[in-house]
Amino acid sequence: MNAPDHVQALAAARADARSAKDFARADAIRAEIDAAGWTVVDTAGGFELVEKPPFEVLRDVHELASSVPVEAPTVICVIVDGWPDDTDVCLQALKDHAPAEAMVLVIDCANVDDAGARAEVFADDQPERFRVLHMQPTLASLGWSSVVSAAIDLSRCEVFVIMDLSTIIEGDAFAPMLDVLGRDGVVGTGWKGVNVNVDDGWRSFDAAGAGEADAILGYLMALKREAIELVRPDPKARFYRNADMEWSLALREAGGALAIPSDSLPIRQGRHHGYHDSDPTFREKQSKKTYDRLLQRFRGKDHLLAPR
Repeated sequence: MNAPDHVQALAAARADARSAKDFARADAIRAEIDAAGWTVVDTAGGFELVEKPPFEVLRDVHELASSVPVEAPTVICVIVDGWPDDTDVCLQALKDHAPAEAMVLVIDCANVDDAGARAEVFADDQPERFRVLHMQPTLASLGWSSVVSAAIDLSRCEVFVIMDLSTIIEGDAFAPMLDVLGRDGVVGTGWKGVNVNVDDGWRSFDAAGAGEADAILGYLMALKREAIELVRPDPKARFYRNADMEWSLALREAGGALAIPSDSLPIRQGRHHGYHDSDPTFREKQSKKTYDRLLQRFRGKDHLLAPR
């Protein structure tokens, strides 16, 4: 959609003010443009006008963490960075199957392909169960761990759940996980667990069955809020891959146990865009950094691992 003529004229006047180094006037004109529902973006060739979305957009994780708290016994956090159709499917499944007392916290990064706007439909329909917060930067620029940690700061809950957009709940998956979290010493559970392969020097992880596990995969992690208040994902983890295992081992190092429910959970996985459709250079570089950091901190500390 093209901006109206009067907004175009304001943007041209602002460009003239900037050229004349009259920055006070340029800022005043920017405020007029904002009030008209448009954002002016400076470019190498001049400027572009972008229509403002009909919701507040936060500039950084500090604004995210200091937003009005989300209060519920269980907070289910879903990070959205595109893929509007998948957003619909994932959130509809949570609408159908999440505990009635849970709050779904959607953190939209950059409203890619209007996925954030699609999430708003759920918040409009059930504001008591869905809340959507919109970030201006992309997830890659914010960093996975920074967004997760800010969401933890924002949440007032007993159980904090972080799940991937590809995770589709098809039944009562939460009751078995909450039951596991009720056991003494257990601070984390989830859909899929893995164990360190000690025979190859911690260079790989193997799928874990029901019971205690070394790590919970980030497709769906349900964690006691009191444990993750002190043990957060490493702030250097900008991409999710391997950061979930690094976080899990840190929780075990702090004395907590992790366990997978004994029953098969009613969950299926859609296309994992966060991995398959991410920038491969960024993905591999950040994944390697995290795994190297994991090895440096934990390799050889076999006493931290779950009983075999």
